[in-house]
Amino acid sequence: MKQILLSLLLVLVFGFAYAQAQTITGKVTDATNQEGVPGVSVVVKGTTTGTITDSNGTYSLSAPSGSTLVFQLLGYKSQEIVLASQSVIDIALQSDASTLDDVVVVAYGTQQKRDITGSIASVKGSDIQNIPVPSLESAIQGRAAGVQITSGSGKVGQGINVRVRGSASLSANNQPLYVIDGIIVTANSVNANDENLNPMADINPNDIESIEVLKDAAASALYGARASNGVVLITTKKGKAGKGSVNINYSAGSGRPTRKREFLNRAEYIELYTEGMKNVGRSDAFIESRFNNRVSTTWKDPNIDTNWENLAFQNAGFQQLDINASGGNEKTRFFVGAGYIDQKGILVGNRFTRMSARLNADSKINDRLTVGASFMLAQSKNYRAQNDASFGNPLQLVAMPPMQQAYKDGELNPSTLYYNSLLDLVHGFSTAKTYRNLTSLFASYNVMKNLTFRSEVGLDILQQVEERYYGTKTAANFSQAAKGFGSYSTATIFNYMITNTLNYTKNFNDIHNVDILLGQSFQQSEEESSNVDGQIFALDDFKKIGSAATFPGGSSGGTSNNFLSYFARANYKFKDKYLASFSLRVDGSSRFGKNSRYGLFPAGSLGWIISEEDFIKDLDFISFLKLRTSFGITGNADFGDFGSFGLYGTSVYLDNAGTTPISFPNPSLGWESTQNFDMGIEIGIIKNRVNLGIDYYNKQTSDLLLNVPVPSTSGYTTLSQNIGKIRNRGIEVTINSNNLVGDFKWNTSFNIAFNRNKVLDMAGQKISYGGRTLNEAQAGQPIGILFGAKYAGVDPANGDALYYTETGTTKDYNAAFRQIIGDPNPDFIGGITNTLTYKGFDLNIFFQYVYGNDVYNAAGEFMSSNARYLDNQTKDQLNRWRKPGDITNVPQARHQRDNGSNPSSRFVYDASYLRLKTATLGYNVPKKLLDNAKLASVRIYVSGQNLLTFTKYIGWDPEVSSADPGSTTQRANIIIGQDFYTPPQARTIIFGINVGF
Repeated sequence: MKQILLSLLLVLVFGFAYAQAQTITGKVTDATNQEGVPGVSVVVKGTTTGTITDSNGTYSLSAPSGSTLVFQLLGYKSQEIVLASQSVIDIALQSDASTLDDVVVVAYGTQQKRDITGSIASVKGSDIQNIPVPSLESAIQGRAAGVQITSGSGKVGQGINVRVRGSASLSANNQPLYVIDGIIVTANSVNANDENLNPMADINPNDIESIEVLKDAAASALYGARASNGVVLITTKKGKAGKGSVNINYSAGSGRPTRKREFLNRAEYIELYTEGMKNVGRSDAFIESRFNNRVSTTWKDPNIDTNWENLAFQNAGFQQLDINASGGNEKTRFFVGAGYIDQKGILVGNRFTRMSARLNADSKINDRLTVGASFMLAQSKNYRAQNDASFGNPLQLVAMPPMQQAYKDGELNPSTLYYNSLLDLVHGFSTAKTYRNLTSLFASYNVMKNLTFRSEVGLDILQQVEERYYGTKTAANFSQAAKGFGSYSTATIFNYMITNTLNYTKNFNDIHNVDILLGQSFQQSEEESSNVDGQIFALDDFKKIGSAATFPGGSSGGTSNNFLSYFARANYKFKDKYLASFSLRVDGSSRFGKNSRYGLFPAGSLGWIISEEDFIKDLDFISFLKLRTSFGITGNADFGDFGSFGLYGTSVYLDNAGTTPISFPNPSLGWESTQNFDMGIEIGIIKNRVNLGIDYYNKQTSDLLLNVPVPSTSGYTTLSQNIGKIRNRGIEVTINSNNLVGDFKWNTSFNIAFNRNKVLDMAGQKISYGGRTLNEAQAGQPIGILFGAKYAGVDPANGDALYYTETGTTKDYNAAFRQIIGDPNPDFIGGITNTLTYKGFDLNIFFQYVYGNDVYNAAGEFMSSNARYLDNQTKDQLNRWRKPGDITNVPQARHQRDNGSNPSSRFVYDASYLRLKTATLGYNVPKKLLDNAKLASVRIYVSGQNLLTFTKYIGWDPEVSSADPGSTTQRANIIIGQDFYTPPQARTIIFGINVGF
């Protein structure tokens, strides 16, 4: 309430006289063809007063005498005109191939690209339109230097890992902060069952105008304690003054797996396993009995040869419809849109749907006051596939022997070696339905010349409902007397924020430019969740939880956090060539201990536009040259809400309720702190037709949140403390070029980023998890390093699997020397886009690549295990050792023996890849053919996603990170680059049409 009253008071205090204004009219034309240019921004410099030219290029606005009008539009050189007594100002804009005058969204404002002294990666909304993916993160993969995006699997709607300049934490969240139209939104998964879902999939990528990724402290420090992992600013589409427009886009297509693996057919399986049993001394009678009892009594039937891998996949149909309308005048502008997407995953039963609607509007009430609103409503539904490690994961069907039938007597066969998960599709379901509302309201008031007050209220409501039901014929009921099992889970997050800013801009004699921002914000996030399990259903037709006879389990919970923040920024420009920026944010949070309640996050940066110096201006070859450097401190506070408190939980003993201590209090618990240093150079040559950017950064995080052992006499075993350090440093390179201009245009955009991650200090600890995982965190090495036994190949004399010791080799797995055997962190990542246009045709080809990362195939001990179990094997196991002198990397087949099947470097592979991520061919129908139909534009196109993948990785997909359901944040940060029956990406082809009115 205090923050709201403060906002109202500021509006009243600053509401005094404004200079006498005059009405200015005019027309803006293209200097080349003298035609009117619509959509040109006409703004009174240093204020928010402005308008946009209409469809004929004309405009009208009020401005005081002596002020400066700024005319701007992407693709044209901006112009400034000082008002005297004239009432009509006509302008002819010159085209500009350079993007240096582009306006870029920054923290709490906008800035010209040439004046930015921080490191920001920008992606235009037009670059990600109509890509057949449900979330914006997948759409920008490989397009922003230094931003690594890993889909993890081919399941639609699943969580996506985003890392900006590497992983900076072991126990806290490593995902960036997401800000949509000024609202810090919920981006962490809230689901209770299976793998994490992606809350950002609620956002329609086709509603996005631009995406900016703030990478260094100079760009992101105004977000303080939540900026260490980078900040993603998302700006949605707004209306423009002029003739209204309506656009309809429809696309449809289908997808298939990018790759299938080859498994043994019936004859190969019988040969390998018969040999594997004989190699361990089994008799023919044992082999006959083994096949009859564990595989099938019909295993000799040559007509039964099931390809279980094909049964795990489906034709991934896709369709999407978007309709939007926009327009307005110099007073009021609007954008309204609606979208629908229905995308099947390549795994049987997996599907994602979303319906969304958006309304953005703003209105200039008078010369001082502008108000606006943004509303987004969405409902998404995910028909879920079970987690990778579950026998309910359809891809685990590949473990079935080919002699077993999927169907028997017209029904799904329940008597298979492992669970036939196709039963879940017929007799069960698992869905997650999400309702999302994003709302923001703002008022901007010109207090006086060059001084603007803005107040904004934002709201993000997320409600998710998960339902599961598994009938009597499913695995959920094989081991219990329950007649059907169901669960119902809900989670609701109510997140609101209030932000007030005061912005002063002033140009002094065209020599000094200052831009000063003062601000305050408050954010509260509240979460409630509940779950109930039910069993014993009258019939499988009654699937709702209310039909259960008994309820063996249930729970509920809630949590909340808040941030109170004050911030300031000062930008200074001298003679249009010397730049300086300084910012400071103070964050107070309920997450911090009482002894560390507030954090201070400063940043400073300098820039020098050398191309404005006289000694450079004479060099025609150099069009633009800028040096910049920055240093600052940001934080990471995404580590749970009550870590500093001593917490208690409830317990039940003999129907009596009690309390149990959970965590030890730490009143000094605070944020993880990251020091960021960045130095960059930007070069434009040949009249800015080629632009090069190079950045070097050093990002060191200290005060890592780790559990430290404490004396057991305290009643606890560990205490969370701020200790430990991690460093990320690297180089980023971007190149943008206009290779050909004229009727035939060819543009190229290229980026590459090198990052080196190292854990510097863990207070003497090492984190590992054992089991099927090889990942570790240890000082001196990158996060998630693969640590274990190193495979030495096969002994040619006897077919034994060998492992390295410190002095030689051994066949004893337990005697092998444990060492570093791989690194899941890539050496470099990037992408390259080529866009070619000729008259009405356009072709866009985008390649994305990752190099130097390793993947551990944890399923190798089952699917490539030399006939250890009865799982079907990959085809490469046919290359096994068979007789003395054989040279091979596959040990002798030995059934029920560990001969090379234990976790080791044998199953660690180079997962570098180059992927044709998207290719789009489009045709714009000539306008003269559309006039009779009263259409403004028609474009038809065909687009492909994940069309080609070049890799040495032998698994389904090199872009993989098997999810670990129910795991802690720390476990998810460390267990990376692991493949365990993880489905690949979809290769999708769509056809579409866009019609404009």
